[in-house]
Amino acid sequence: MNLITMKKYTFLALLAVLAACSPETKQDANPATVEQSTIGQHIGQLASDEFLGRMPFTGGETKTINYLKDEFAKLGLQPGNGDSYFQEVPMVEITGTPSETMMLAGPGKTMELGYLKDFVALTLKPTSEVSLENSELVFAGYGIVAPEYGWNDYEGIDWAGKTAVVLVNDPGFKSGDSTLFKGDEMTYYGRWTYKYEEAGRQGAAGVIIIHETEKASYGWNVIQSGWTGPQLNLESDRPVADVQGWITTQAADELFAATTLENKDYNQLARSKDFKPVPLGFTASVKVTNSIKRDMSKNVVALLPGTDQKDEYIIYSGHWDHFGVGRPIDGDSIYNGAVDNASGTACLLAIAEAFKKEAPTKRSIVFIAVTGEEQGLLGSAYYSEHPIYDPEKTVANINMDALSSPGRMKDLTITGFGHSEMDEYATAAAEKQGRYVIPDPNKEKGYFFRSDHFNFAKIGIPALYASGTYEGFDYSVEQIKEMADHYETYRYHQPSDEYDPATTNLTGVQFDAQLMFEVGLKLANEDYFPKWYDASEFKAARKGDY
Repeated sequence: MNLITMKKYTFLALLAVLAACSPETKQDANPATVEQSTIGQHIGQLASDEFLGRMPFTGGETKTINYLKDEFAKLGLQPGNGDSYFQEVPMVEITGTPSETMMLAGPGKTMELGYLKDFVALTLKPTSEVSLENSELVFAGYGIVAPEYGWNDYEGIDWAGKTAVVLVNDPGFKSGDSTLFKGDEMTYYGRWTYKYEEAGRQGAAGVIIIHETEKASYGWNVIQSGWTGPQLNLESDRPVADVQGWITTQAADELFAATTLENKDYNQLARSKDFKPVPLGFTASVKVTNSIKRDMSKNVVALLPGTDQKDEYIIYSGHWDHFGVGRPIDGDSIYNGAVDNASGTACLLAIAEAFKKEAPTKRSIVFIAVTGEEQGLLGSAYYSEHPIYDPEKTVANINMDALSSPGRMKDLTITGFGHSEMDEYATAAAEKQGRYVIPDPNKEKGYFFRSDHFNFAKIGIPALYASGTYEGFDYSVEQIKEMADHYETYRYHQPSDEYDPATTNLTGVQFDAQLMFEVGLKLANEDYFPKWYDASEFKAARKGDY
């Protein structure tokens, strides 16, 4: 029995206890069916070349948001933001063109890094040009300031004019120490978004992340695709570094080998709690020229009003955006995003259709197709800062992103398992389908921080983000892993993430969508508010005591 299988049975035993004490509510014995044909129809439309890869600020956005508005209206759902189906999200789009080389100069050695081959660089500053000119490179470990862990990788240096070189992920990863941060489970400190944020707070001129495939959970090809072309951000007064970038492992190895450091193993250096920033004896020079566009992107919001508890809400979410038209790969430049995330957006519509077949629910159901997820969860971040519905009266969030099970799955993998009583609701629905529940076996990849449920959790709304990812009824654990690895390597964030109805099996996607529908249906017809568990860092954000 392997470790994951052992964990599966351990958690099954735990969940049996949890289920025994969870609140009892009436549940429709024969709920409506989420139609697989509806899911396929909408994926086919949203992932077609006609929608131009669904990039915000493009004709692809216009087509996408109007399509979603029209489909919600056809189902009889009301506008979800007053008299509008849209929530405007002010963004700035920066299309940066870096210099072809990044020059690293040190004693007795000069390194010339090639754009895309060795580095990528961009800026979040809406200005015509930014640059690093002989900016001192300082190794800042994991680039983390975490008082609760007694950790400060930036301590003791005035960072003005300097560039921080940092590692992705956090010190617990593959440390063998489960008490170091959260061991192999990535914390938010491990995310690239945090690295950029903290460098800005420290006043650094630049921040360069060393890419390592295992730590990042994706290859350099994803960096090449995702960190080039137009970049979106919310309009904000938050401090940011002039230049953000990545370099390859090979470039980092060559850089550290050329330093005079006694210990050139940067991973070993960074893992010590006593780590202090280390000047590398090199400077960096690179320039990024920008074209800037300010505009409003849009979240699409639809409402199915409840009856006697209509001022309490269950929110279903999924992001509609992808990368638009970008760098050609094998002659194809449209990043269709069929799995990521036409699938989740299609399921929003299919679940809305299923709710319309049911008797009106006591609580209201809200469907939000958010913008800008691929650029850093921007649409859901804006919603969390400007909520349309009172977070204290929002019962739960159910988020759907990149649903791709190749068939019906025996497992329901819950990302963020152990945070809230939403685990219990999901477990009850999974058992009804003959499935078992496991926590994310790839917790080191930080998926909890990589989709829109995170922003709902941050304002105290218990969130469910789950799908079948581990073991199928028709496919073994090994076969499922092979398929997932193939998707991550050859399709994720690439033009090849396309939809072919002749070869795509949607039975697993429908199975997951049915479960999400039934969880929401149960919540919508009861009085109980799911609670955060005491150990969750999100509990403090929940204002009401229900």
